[in-house]
Amino acid sequence: MESNSRYKSLDYWNERYKEEDHYEWFGDYSKFKDVIHSIVRPSDKILTLGCGNSRMSEELYLDNFTNIVNTDYSPVLIEAMKNKYHSLEKMSWLVMDINNLEFEDNSFDCVIEKGTLDALLVDEKDPWNMSQENKFKMQIILEQVSRILKNGGVFISITFAQPHFRKPLYAHDKFNWSIQLFPIGDTFHYFIYVMKKGEELSAGDRELNSFKKLSDSKIKPVELEENNLFLIQID
Repeated sequence: MESNSRYKSLDYWNERYKEEDHYEWFGDYSKFKDVIHSIVRPSDKILTLGCGNSRMSEELYLDNFTNIVNTDYSPVLIEAMKNKYHSLEKMSWLVMDINNLEFEDNSFDCVIEKGTLDALLVDEKDPWNMSQENKFKMQIILEQVSRILKNGGVFISITFAQPHFRKPLYAHDKFNWSIQLFPIGDTFHYFIYVMKKGEELSAGDRELNSFKKLSDSKIKPVELEENNLFLIQID
């Protein structure tokens, strides 16, 4: 049986995307279309993180959300998606790692990730006690997402992670956003978290903050010159 730990490997995704035309995590766009319509405007500039070969961007585009920038760290995937959707001229595709978002501050009205953070956390052995390394990795990513969001913009995170596991990662005053939760499904649930920049956390959400002790740790990010990736180093 294939190990989920391979989801963190660029080689794995490059090889997979050479053969696979399409795969949809958490169901198709119709499952969360109503949530998108309630918080995103057709004129908004949208960024997708770790877009993969999902049809989400195509379906957003055909639903009149056409100002979309798609990113993924697999050059094989990005080239394939450029060719596949070349007729959707307003949409762009960039090779970019989620750990190093090369956009200016306040660039987007909406940032969407669907399963990308889940893939980055596949090696977490105990979701009740997340490792300091993964907490630090998530803090780096979420700080960048907040930085590139415009004031009043939204970060939409679509995930299997239940609120008691995932909400504490999003609940930090430094991200400068509120948190709203939309459970999706009947017997089998996944979750849509909507973070709105410029709104304060509720008092209850603030108490959930997973990053309170990170400032005292000896963990620090180390940037690699090759591929602009980040590792975590413990002194």
